[in-house]
Amino acid sequence: MTGSEAVAYIESYGWSEMRLGLDRTRQLVHALGDPQKKLKFIHVAGSNGKGSSCAMFASILQKAGYKTGLYTSPYIETFNERIRINGEDIPGDALAKITEKIRDISESMEDHPSQFEMVTAIALEYFFEEKCDIVVFEVGMGGEFDSTNIIDAPVLAVMTNIGLEHTEYLGDTLEKIAGTKSGIIKSGSCCVSYDQVPEVDNVISNVCKEKKVPLKKTDINRISLKERSIEGQRFTWDEKEYRLSLLGPHQLHNAALVLTGIEALRERGYVIPETAVMRGLEDVKWPARLEVLNNDPLFILDGGHNPQCACALAESLPDILKGEKAVFLMGVLADKDYKSMLESIRGYASLFVCVTPDSPRALSAPELKDIIIKNGDRAVSCDSVFEGIEKAVELSMGKTPIVAFGSLYMAGAIRSGYKKISEERIRS
Repeated sequence: MTGSEAVAYIESYGWSEMRLGLDRTRQLVHALGDPQKKLKFIHVAGSNGKGSSCAMFASILQKAGYKTGLYTSPYIETFNERIRINGEDIPGDALAKITEKIRDISESMEDHPSQFEMVTAIALEYFFEEKCDIVVFEVGMGGEFDSTNIIDAPVLAVMTNIGLEHTEYLGDTLEKIAGTKSGIIKSGSCCVSYDQVPEVDNVISNVCKEKKVPLKKTDINRISLKERSIEGQRFTWDEKEYRLSLLGPHQLHNAALVLTGIEALRERGYVIPETAVMRGLEDVKWPARLEVLNNDPLFILDGGHNPQCACALAESLPDILKGEKAVFLMGVLADKDYKSMLESIRGYASLFVCVTPDSPRALSAPELKDIIIKNGDRAVSCDSVFEGIEKAVELSMGKTPIVAFGSLYMAGAIRSGYKKISEERIRS
């Protein structure tokens, strides 16, 4: 099996649909020798900001000299992005070797695992084989019954911003969702939480009291913005100055959460010099989150996919657009609250170019176009994401900013498609 064959096998894996629960993952990793029991974890749950926070933690810990694993989902351009050590994707040969081993176990199981359960097991085995000092482990969905929760008490349980999402699985209130996500908090750990709304904050506090877990709440008042530009943000945290490469006011909230987490890690014995924190924040990269693909004309890619993400984007656009309106390249999933998303950002759009994300859950481009036009805004639809990029570039006339937004499922196609178009324009 080659690396590409391993990815093809994983992505064609259809024995079982996504089902919450830990039994299948436990059986998988037990057959591997329980690699998770020989690793240390920072376990990160939440609705928004998980990936960015994970990237910041991993960047800082790597700069501090720790061999750091990072497990995230979904990927943007290549599957191997999901499993990384010190910023490097899992190599194809390592992925192939571990996938072959796990394939044999999976196919022998009476209750076949889901794709996510199998990928989680692959990641754990890889991090163990490579002797990672610590692993930053992003929850897939929820917390308590997510397959990442087979680990014992993490060094740090991190709760990012929690909002209404996946209500058919996690509950129909903020309290229920917070309760499910708080399932990653275990006795023997320490919990760090985002500056949450009171009903979420109460749930997390009560779980920590019940489990006798110390809780460090993020105090957003400790952070102060000094300067913001398209290159990044400069801020102070308790009078110490930092530069963050990620854009948007919401990323300062995520940075405050991470800095609170670094304090907790130091209290637990981790040696993290101030220089590592500074360099980690300055160098962190997290694609498709207010990512600048081009400066002139400005092309921004944001994989935001729910109303909270749309609000975060809307808060960021005044600084980015500086009074201009943008051409929005947009595609959404049908099961998301895309009407609320549109309401948040429509005031910043001159027109919308609608595309269909590569997902069976996608809302078709013509349907999205009709909804936007009924709202009184201008819109066109395209048959493919690549055609949508071309149309957006054409309509921008080399001057109007372009903002691509709505779903991570089209972010990879936009990144690669825009690069191809740019190279073709340079050649011509």
